[in-house]
Amino acid sequence: MRASRLSSAAVALTSALILSACGGRAADSTVLRESFDSGDTFSRTVEGRPGEACEAARRTLLSQGYAIARSDDAQVEGNKNFQPREDDHEQLVLRISCAPRGSQTLVFVSAVQDRYALKKSPTSASVGVGALGSVSLPFGSNDDSLVKVASSTVTDAEFYRRFFQRLQQYLPAAAGKSAPSPSPSPSPAAAPEPAPAVTDQG
Repeated sequence: MRASRLSSAAVALTSALILSACGGRAADSTVLRESFDSGDTFSRTVEGRPGEACEAARRTLLSQGYAIARSDDAQVEGNKNFQPREDDHEQLVLRISCAPRGSQTLVFVSAVQDRYALKKSPTSASVGVGALGSVSLPFGSNDDSLVKVASSTVTDAEFYRRFFQRLQQYLPAAAGKSAPSPSPSPSPAAAPEPAPAVTDQG
């Protein structure tokens, strides 16, 4: 009898382990799709110093109506709000990092889209009724609030291509386009040779 109970417990434990393993694989499926490939969707190498690249990124966001939350020589963060439907709210947050790469700058950008839904929380109004005290009635104001319902990183390559294309417009001119060097000044004219002296032959 005891051996039978031990066998049943072992079977139950094995089943639980198998189920938990399957659940783990299902939960990690999104993470396992992360390939870390060699694509350049989220980064570009640009001319100039990191401070110049981040300033160009700041101006890019400002030109599209983003509110700047942070800006310095290494990082820029901005956000923009959208309301596609009456009870839905979306916010797009862009984070840009600028790192030196030799005489150039490597610019990284990541956009996160947060979605919010309007949550209605009706509150009851209290009415005094003499000796009976207060009675809560189901009318009054609504204490509405926005609740985050989803958050995801934007992976659309075309979105980032347009961002970097706009960024190029705010970068300073390339070093190769500097003013041409002045032409060499003409050498002074050589002084004429003196005429040979005339001797008196007479």
